[in-house]
Amino acid sequence: FISIISFISYIKYSKESPKKIEAEIKEAEDNIYSSNIITEVSFESKDPKGNTYKISALEGEIDFSDNKIIFLKKIDASIELNNSSKVIIKSDFGKYNTENFNTIFSENVIIEYLNNKISAEYVDFSIENNLMTISKNVVYSNLKNVLKADVVEINIVTKDIKIYMHEELKKVKIKSKN
Repeated sequence: FISIISFISYIKYSKESPKKIEAEIKEAEDNIYSSNIITEVSFESKDPKGNTYKISALEGEIDFSDNKIIFLKKIDASIELNNSSKVIIKSDFGKYNTENFNTIFSENVIIEYLNNKISAEYVDFSIENNLMTISKNVVYSNLKNVLKADVVEINIVTKDIKIYMHEELKKVKIKSKN
C-alpha cells in the first residue's frame, strides 16, 4: 500500500515539475538582458569646413532600439573650430548619435573656452544646426564676472550668444568678481 501511494505521488509530482521548470525557464528568458557595452570608446569627426569634433568616454552602451545612439559615461569632448580656440566639454553622462554626431551631455557638465567656464546640468550640441544649447543651473564665469541664467545658446559658426530665463519676470543675474 505504501508503495502504491509513493508511486502515485511520484507520478503526480513528476508531471507538475516539468510545467514548473518550463515556467521558470520562460520567466528567466523574459528577464534576459543583452548588453552592448563598450569600454574606452571614442569618436572623431570633421565637418566640411574643417572643424574637428572629438568625444571619448570611459563606457558606452549601444541603444538596442536605435543602434545609431550610444549612451556614454564619464565624457571628455573637444571642439576645434577653424580660426578659434579649442572648446573642452566634460560630463558624467551623454547620448551620442553616430549618424549626425549630435551629442547630449548631462549631469555635472563643464565647458571651458579660453578663460571662460560654464557649468550646467544639460547641454544639447547639434552639429547639424551649429548650435550648443546649455541649460539647467547654468553658471558662466570668466576672470571678471559670474553670470547665472536658465539657458545659454551659442551658435558655433557665428559665435552669436543668447542668454535668457524661461520665465519672463525672472532676470539673468550678473555679478562682478571685483
